[in-house]
Amino acid sequence: MARRKIIIMGAAGRDFHNFNCLYRNDKSIEVVAFTATQIPDIEGRKYPPSLAGKLYPKGIPIYDESELIKLIRKHNIAEVVFSYSDIPFEVVMAKGAEVIANGAAFSMAGGEPTMVVSKKPVVAVCAARTGCGKSQTTRRVCEVLQKMGKKVVAIRHPMPYGDLAKQACQRFADYKDLVKHKCTIEEREEYEPHIDRGVIVYAGVDYEMILREAEKEADVIVWDGGNNDMSFYKADLYITVVDPHRPGHELSYYPGLTNVHLADVVVINKIDSAHPEGVDTVRSNVRMINPKATIVDAASPLTVENAEAITGKKVLVVEDGPTLTHGEMTYGAGVVAAMKFGAAELVDPRPYTVGTISETFEKYPEIGVLLPAMGYSGQQIKDLEKTINATKCDLVIIGTPIDLRRIVKIKKPTARVGYSLQEIGHPDLEDILTTKLKKSKKKK
Repeated sequence: MARRKIIIMGAAGRDFHNFNCLYRNDKSIEVVAFTATQIPDIEGRKYPPSLAGKLYPKGIPIYDESELIKLIRKHNIAEVVFSYSDIPFEVVMAKGAEVIANGAAFSMAGGEPTMVVSKKPVVAVCAARTGCGKSQTTRRVCEVLQKMGKKVVAIRHPMPYGDLAKQACQRFADYKDLVKHKCTIEEREEYEPHIDRGVIVYAGVDYEMILREAEKEADVIVWDGGNNDMSFYKADLYITVVDPHRPGHELSYYPGLTNVHLADVVVINKIDSAHPEGVDTVRSNVRMINPKATIVDAASPLTVENAEAITGKKVLVVEDGPTLTHGEMTYGAGVVAAMKFGAAELVDPRPYTVGTISETFEKYPEIGVLLPAMGYSGQQIKDLEKTINATKCDLVIIGTPIDLRRIVKIKKPTARVGYSLQEIGHPDLEDILTTKLKKSKKKK
């Protein structure tokens, strides 16, 4: 019997996981191709045979998403499976309409069928949008668990930008591992803060293999979600972070709304810097969608190194890249610090950008007057460095989760901004985690 032909639309993360969980060993299905977007330079490569399994001895080609309709027609595709995240509902359905108009079914995969079950307790930290403050929430969860005497291992949502076969299962315990695995700026931003706190991090491509390795050295697994994707693991406690700076987005992005539905706990972050109306809107929306969820109010207070140097200066603000690009934020912690400490002017980097940084602004024209810390490749890191040093400013404010100066040589005075999660009132995350883990013990 002929195998049913499908294409998986993705961005080098959820797409590979869906394939591994649902299709890798299914003899009735032939995955003809992956299409890719959001991630530079992923198209033109292959999902390798070592990961694709026995049914795909030549691997599976990866094409740019712009080739999708041509591929549907060429291969008589029966179904296209949408498998990436942080997308407005109208965009998802616009893509679905085009697929259907060209003769294929349009579907989504995820949720329970793709949540691998762990032998250890799992706390999942997800979000309604990129840039909600999920990273500092994850760090806070790990801190509480360590305080409880637990050996914590964090498993990070995939960022497979290199050799996929070599990245099947990666372990990061110190900075040498970051060099060994040739990590990008985005990867470093997620891994370094955990390493600094004594938390081992796993990531890669094959997330069942990753989980089984992590279980060998963990009392508790913390799923450190990326974009606003759903957890890859069945969670004992599901935490979703929402952002009152973008009220309403928790209802209108895929699969962020799914994360609100799934949440045991919803953290309303950044209430210290958001408008009260935005906080009220988000709170009301969460209660409407998931009235059983526990709501935790939280702030993300800034710590600023060399804050006094900001006052009266023309500053270039460098912020976390994904938050500004597909996260659609027009400011971040660096801009907040610039305003708080009296910068004279935010300098627009656009006249000074080069190479791939110029291309980023062309692709995401709504980026505010700041610079996204893009670093998906060695060349892009060089372009970022050239752009920073060419920009005419008095001071560079570094608002990225890592110290960018370790990777980029900045020939100007700098001020670095950090941030952490601070819950307001009770129950806080410590109350919730303590209660949850006690219940888990009783069940066993």
